Amino acid sequence: MPGFEPYLLCDLHIHTRWSDGSLSIREVCDLYGQTGHVDVIAITDHILMERDWLGRVGRAATLGRRRFSVRSDDFADYRAEILHEADRAWRRYGLLVLPGAEITQNHLRASRNSHIVALGLTEWISADQDAESILREIRRQGALSIACHPYHRTPRRFEISTCHLWDHRRRLAPLIDAWEAGNREDLFSITSGGPYPYVANSDFHRPAHLYSWKTLLRAPRTWDGVRGALLSNRDVGVVFYRPTWQSATAPIVGVGIPPTDGSRSTSPALAGRGAIA
Repeated sequence: MPGFEPYLLCDLHIHTRWSDGSLSIREVCDLYGQTGHVDVIAITDHILMERDWLGRVGRAATLGRRRFSVRSDDFADYRAEILHEADRAWRRYGLLVLPGAEITQNHLRASRNSHIVALGLTEWISADQDAESILREIRRQGALSIACHPYHRTPRRFEISTCHLWDHRRRLAPLIDAWEAGNREDLFSITSGGPYPYVANSDFHRPAHLYSWKTLLRAPRTWDGVRGALLSNRDVGVVFYRPTWQSATAPIVGVGIPPTDGSRSTSPALAGRGAIA
């Protein structure tokens, strides 16, 4: 990110129309790429339980037009679209786009809820299993796990709380690669002040969520570099990205606008040692 070299500005928790986001993968890449600030993003659409109650409500509200979940039968298409757009985003903006998913367990009680982002996922993972099994499968695939918003939400956010991972941290922490200390505008003091590796993300669903907590990593702009920095948990910081960061000479005026800078050759999300292709 300009002014913060050699740190990368990262947002590793982003939703698109593949689940409950408002933008397509391409529109998300253009929105982030046109900032000129963001270096790394991860597309992490929901994988819901088969009988997820929020998903069922959403499908009913949209008369079945949206499914709100990446399913086993379309995961390959989902991942292929991410990799296709990753190549385009790298060539246009120098933006590293990583494939992932958020394995989502929603119950009526916060103590049973867990949301786990998997970065670098290569195979679909069922949400209809216990959290420990999900974490072990993420690790088997060589992907990274992030415990999402792992505590009670603030009252101004009408969203369910997800406390299961934190409540069982003594057993599950060895399987979790990072914990969200920041999520959108919320900070979780229990994770930011604790002994565990931490990140901060937008939990992006619509353009207004661009302005939110994000992660700073001192790392090369490659999957290997990001993965290594998260695992070592050295040279990691969080920062709140604000509209005032916009340059007067390069404003964000929407998605789908051609870039003004040069193109790149090959996306590091698609090629090179440790690539997740």
